[in-house]
Amino acid sequence: MNELRGSVVVLRPSGPGDVPALAAVRATPEVRARWRGGDDMTAEVISDLEDSATHCLTVLHQDRIVGMIQWYAEEEPDYRHAGIDLFLDPSVHGRGLGTDAVRTLARHLVDDLGHHRLIIDPAADNGAAIRCYEKVGFRPVGVMRQYERGEDGTWHDGLLMDLLASELVR
Repeated sequence: MNELRGSVVVLRPSGPGDVPALAAVRATPEVRARWRGGDDMTAEVISDLEDSATHCLTVLHQDRIVGMIQWYAEEEPDYRHAGIDLFLDPSVHGRGLGTDAVRTLARHLVDDLGHHRLIIDPAADNGAAIRCYEKVGFRPVGVMRQYERGEDGTWHDGLLMDLLASELVR
């Protein structure tokens, strides 16, 4: 796969040349609050790119790197599905780029790779992300209580959402 084209974004495999821009986005307070990470965001992004179980795609808008979307697959035949996660530069939030990125990747996972079910798991209090995913067709499955530890050390709920291939809003 070379690149996937959405209505307003382009997704292409992330590479070493993308690391500085992706690390800068990951270091913004808004993204860091959700994605966390250590003191070295460059090392965090490199680690993401080196994870053989995760496929990282750089999100471009008007030829500018604005974030990353990644996916993984559960290949056990009786449980086969794919999961998605993403982060975008806060300067482009609220402009539909996240919805376009998720929809573009979801189409690829369903149409090209044959996944019948996709999942995503935003923080339960991340209303903007939840609305974005709902626009693509994801539906809430349930709240995963005390799902992840926040930077403050306390546990926070996550929302498991899924999408069946027939529910994808194209």
